[in-house]
Amino acid sequence: MDWQRSALIAAIVVVFGLLFIRWNEFQEEHAPAIAETNNESVLIPPLPDEGVLAPEIQQNDSSDIPELVQRVDQVKTEGSAIVQNARLVTVTSDVLEVTIDTLGGDIVRVALPQHLISQEAGADPFVMLNRTQSQTYIAQSGLIGRNGTDTAAGRPSFSVASTHYELLDGDEQVAVDLHLEQDGATLTKRFIFKRDNYLVDVVYLVENHSSEVWQAHLFGQIQRDSHNPNASSTMGPNAYLGAALTTDEDKYKKLDFSDMDEGVFKTEKLGGWVAMVQHYFISAWVPDQNANNSYQLRKLGSKDLYTMGFTSAAVDVAPGASGELRAAFYVGPKDQYRMEEISPYLDLTIDYGWLWWVAKPLFYGLTMFHGLVGNWGWSIIFLTFVVKLLFFPLSAASYKSMARMRKLQPEMARLKELYGDDRQKMSQEMMAFYKKEKVNPMGGCLPMLIQMPVFIALYWVLNESVELRHAPFIFWLTDLSQKDPYYVLPVLNGISMFVLQTLQPAPPDPMQAKVMRLMPVAFSFFFMFFPAGLVLYWTVNSILSIAQQWTITRKIIRE
Repeated sequence: MDWQRSALIAAIVVVFGLLFIRWNEFQEEHAPAIAETNNESVLIPPLPDEGVLAPEIQQNDSSDIPELVQRVDQVKTEGSAIVQNARLVTVTSDVLEVTIDTLGGDIVRVALPQHLISQEAGADPFVMLNRTQSQTYIAQSGLIGRNGTDTAAGRPSFSVASTHYELLDGDEQVAVDLHLEQDGATLTKRFIFKRDNYLVDVVYLVENHSSEVWQAHLFGQIQRDSHNPNASSTMGPNAYLGAALTTDEDKYKKLDFSDMDEGVFKTEKLGGWVAMVQHYFISAWVPDQNANNSYQLRKLGSKDLYTMGFTSAAVDVAPGASGELRAAFYVGPKDQYRMEEISPYLDLTIDYGWLWWVAKPLFYGLTMFHGLVGNWGWSIIFLTFVVKLLFFPLSAASYKSMARMRKLQPEMARLKELYGDDRQKMSQEMMAFYKKEKVNPMGGCLPMLIQMPVFIALYWVLNESVELRHAPFIFWLTDLSQKDPYYVLPVLNGISMFVLQTLQPAPPDPMQAKVMRLMPVAFSFFFMFFPAGLVLYWTVNSILSIAQQWTITRKIIRE
C-alpha cells in the first residue's frame, strides 16, 4: 500500500502545482500593462489666471523645502490645448527623452529609449517620470528664501527660445535655458544634457542688477505617488520601492512610503544625495558635494503624494555681480559603475543585502566574462565553473565522505537489520561504525551549505543588475531576469538533482530519506518562479557536481 499512498501524494502535488502555475499565469495576463501608462499624455495643470488655484506652497522658514502640489483634481483641459502645449519643452538625447514644464521648470516626464518596456518589436521606451491623470512622478527644483522665485504667491513662469531641443550628432551636450526677469535680477534656469549620460546638470545663473545683495536657497525634490510599476501578484519577492538617502549615521538609509506616513524625516549632511529607488531604475538629486545640505522626506497631507528632496545653504550674489546655484539630477538605470562615480554610497542603491561582500565579486566576475563572450547566459556558466573551482577542495572532501558512505552501505544495512527494533542501540552502533571508518554522515550536506551564500548573493545580483534585464541566452531563454517560460531549466535542474542523489548514500533515517527524495521536486517547483539566470547557475552547478561525485565515487570504490 505504500506505493499507492506515495502515488496519491505525488498526484495531489502535481495537480496543485499545475493549478498554482496557471494562477500565476492568469495574474500576469490580467496585470495592468505598463504601456497603458506609458501612452498617457502629460497632464498640464492650467495657469493660475485660468481660474485654478496656484500650487500650494507652504514653508515654515526660508530653508524648508516647499510643498508644491498641482491641483490636478480641478484641472479642465478642454479648449486650451494650444496655450497648454506651449508650456511643454521636449529634450531628446541619445539616452533620455525629457519633458519640462516652463511653469516652475519641473521635469514632468522622462523616457529611456535604450531601455524598452518589453522585448517585442517596436516596443516603447520605458517611462520613469510622468505626470498624468493616473500617475504623479516628477522632479521639481527652484529657489526659496529672501529672493526666491517659488513663494506663497505661486511658481515662476519661464520663457524659452524653443519648445524642442535635441542632442545632434557630433555634439557632446545640449543646454536648455529657461529665462525669468526678477525685480533687480535676471535668472536663467539651465538644464545640461550630455551624451551617453543620465546625469542632468541643473544650474541657476543669477545676474544681480540691484544695489542689494541677492540671496536664495536652491531646492530639488522628487514628488511621486505610491503606485508600484513593478507590482506583481505572482509568487516571489518584489523589489524595493521607496526613498533612500545617505546620512552621517547610515551610508544607505531606506524610507518606504509607510515610513513617510508616520512623519517627516529631516537630516543635514555635507554633500549627500536623496533618491527614489525602484526595480532596476533610480532617480536622485545630488546637490553640491562640498556644501552642507538639508534633507527632508515626507507625505503631503492626506494625499497619496510623497516628496524627498534637499535644500542647499543660502547663496549670496553681491550687487552688480553674477553667481550660480547648481545641483545634478540622475534619472536612469542603476548602473554599478556610474553610481560609484556620481556620489559616495549612491551605488548602495543597488542593494545586494547583507551578502553584498559576496555579490559584488560575483557581479564583477559576470561583467568580466560578458566583456569576453558578449552573452550573459554564457557568462553565468563560466562564473559557475570558477565558483566550482574555488570550492573544489571543500566539495571534494565532502564527496569523498559520501563515496565512502556509499561503499559502506552493505555493512550499514546489516547493522540496521540487527538492531532495527532498538533505535537507540542502532544509533549507537552506527556512530561507532562511522567513527571506526572515519566517515562523516553529515558530509553530504556540506556542498549545499557552502553554496547557499553564493546562491543567495547571485539571486540578488540577477535581481538587482539592470544589465541582465531583457538579456537573452539561447533559443527560448530571451530574458535571463525572468522565469523560464517553458520551465525547461527547472525540470533539468530536478533531473540533475535526482541523478546526484543516486550517487550519494541513502540516509539511514527513513523520514530523512523521504525528505531527500522530495528535494528535487521541491526545488524544481520553486525554481519555476525564479529568474532563469539563477536556475541556469544552479543547474550547471548540479551537472558539474554529478561529474565530480561520479569521478570520486569510482575512485573510492576501486580502492
